[in-house]
Amino acid sequence: MVRGFTLIELLTVIAIIAILSALVFGLGRRMGESGRNGRAVAELAALGAILEDYRRLHGDYPRTDDGARLLQALIGRRDPLLNAMNARSLLDPAAFTFEAGRDPFLDEGARLVDPWGRPYAYAYRTPLPWNNPGYLLYSEGPDGRSAPPLAGGFPDQAAPENHDNLYANR
Repeated sequence: MVRGFTLIELLTVIAIIAILSALVFGLGRRMGESGRNGRAVAELAALGAILEDYRRLHGDYPRTDDGARLLQALIGRRDPLLNAMNARSLLDPAAFTFEAGRDPFLDEGARLVDPWGRPYAYAYRTPLPWNNPGYLLYSEGPDGRSAPPLAGGFPDQAAPENHDNLYANR
């Protein structure tokens, strides 16, 4: 007598395979998000170190809230007051991603982007009242949202939009 599988047994096996597949795909997605977070943290740490080198060499951080001007300063094209200059680049372009693949040495509008493809936010001594002794450099994180800085140039840590933001100097 030939023994076959019943419909119940086949459905059970299919259900188990579906559950295992969902678990594996979900884990893979979380690992990808974790990798992007880790990369953003590493890039922010590197940018923080580059900004400290810039301050040591030029006496101050770049005074801007424009990501393109920041990048031009870090590659040696702008002084802290954003006047044109010609100095060595402190930033290794191979270690970072630029918006739409733009070359910062050929395009003054190029900006650094985070692992989610959005420009890093930077501000230092902008026209607003600035009491923060340092700069503000961060990624808006996976949700791409951030609340504006508080008066004085400090991030609003209580704002729900900032719950997943990643900061260079926090």
